Amino acid sequence: MSNQHKSQHLDRRTFLASSAVIVGTLAVGPPITPAWAAAPLLKVDSRTLEVNKKAAKVFGIVDVNGKPGLLANEGDRLSGSVLNATSTPLQLHWHGQTNAPAEQDRARPDGTPCAAGATDAFDFELTPGTHWMHSHSLTEQQLLAAPMITREKDAGDVQDVVVMLHDFSFRTPEEILESLGGSNAHGSHGGGMNQGASMPGHGGHMMGGGTMMGMITHANDVQYDAYLANDRTLDDPEIIRVEKGGRVRLRIINGGTASAFFIAAPGLTSQCIAVDGSPCQPVSAASYPMAQGQRLDLLVEIPKEGGAFPVLALVEGAQFATGVVLATASAAVNKLTSTQTQTQGLVSLDFEAQLRAKNPLTVKQPDKTFMVMLGEAPGYRWTINGRVHGEHQPFDVRQGERIEMTFMNPTSMMHPMHLHGHHFQVVALGGQRFSGALRDTLIVPAHAPITIAFDANLKGAWFLHCHHLYHMATGMMTEVRVA
Repeated sequence: MSNQHKSQHLDRRTFLASSAVIVGTLAVGPPITPAWAAAPLLKVDSRTLEVNKKAAKVFGIVDVNGKPGLLANEGDRLSGSVLNATSTPLQLHWHGQTNAPAEQDRARPDGTPCAAGATDAFDFELTPGTHWMHSHSLTEQQLLAAPMITREKDAGDVQDVVVMLHDFSFRTPEEILESLGGSNAHGSHGGGMNQGASMPGHGGHMMGGGTMMGMITHANDVQYDAYLANDRTLDDPEIIRVEKGGRVRLRIINGGTASAFFIAAPGLTSQCIAVDGSPCQPVSAASYPMAQGQRLDLLVEIPKEGGAFPVLALVEGAQFATGVVLATASAAVNKLTSTQTQTQGLVSLDFEAQLRAKNPLTVKQPDKTFMVMLGEAPGYRWTINGRVHGEHQPFDVRQGERIEMTFMNPTSMMHPMHLHGHHFQVVALGGQRFSGALRDTLIVPAHAPITIAFDANLKGAWFLHCHHLYHMATGMMTEVRVA
């Protein structure tokens, strides 16, 4: 395994003591002028992994100490530069960073890539919580993503364990897109899939037991070679040392491009305390659904007698899993396998209905309401309100307005819908109003309307898209323009 991508798990005291070193040029308070050229805060580069005993060339994002992504504390700023050390243009998206101005996120409608070998400079206050950064092009499939964790001031004396999930293929993303019969819709539009070649359409699709055009709901229209947690399969998982009787905060990020998961921690008492980096009222479940792009913070209690405890990510609609193992000193770790005996069901809104934001939006009438109709067309074309990206009709709003959007999904698949630059609150499921969780990425199952509300706080043009990479690449993306 790559030494660059060992997971990041720290207790509170270690985290606070080491964050100034890990974060590099991050500064508390007013920004300073850092030596950007001499020491870039983050570097995007290629690296080699071993997956299923085969070498695989992928991408990675590391800090000044060679560790994946970024660790910081609430109040810190991202004040420094990002070096694109790859041979590929880069459009990096700060997923969940609601304090980042539109012009500081390359993944925007008028965004252009950072050229190979070039450096970008950034300066904005980091949004607290479990977030991540990733490519906004097909290179996301090649693991061009990393954690972006800003530890909350009230996180408490717990051990933080970051778990980054990926679906992995030895095929190139262009080959995957071609096998689906899709055509890259975003090659000439800013912030889109500018790395991919245009592929000829091959008609409607039939994957995972489904039929064409939304008749039967299904999952997993991409067949993967492996599923990874912190760059490792469940046959050879990362073993993370924990203390007997201790508390662990699992910060789980679904960096999968086309796969949803159910998270389970058998043998441990768990509580969900945040979703998509936003705190929620604690709620427990046997397993927790996670769509692509979503994050889940679980607080787990390690038994006083110790032991070894798997944290599993079970693939939606399949018999595959990945995960890590939490183990106390000298605990025996049983052999695990990536192939499971039980087929998982499809993600739904059952868990979403239980969630309540810890800091909900103030109650007010919306200034504007929109219907967002998700669609599916022959040739592996995925649409919003009947249009693919490039032919889309933007949602125009004004700064400070309360906006409500109702998503309808008559297609054959679930769509994880993500809004850049904002967190929103889930306020209705199936027409029933309630005060749900704050999120930035939403499970929209087939045939289940769901309504969100948000305040249009940041000016600019912000993408609204499906976080299934190949649905986005073939058209399911529009924009919210805040004037």
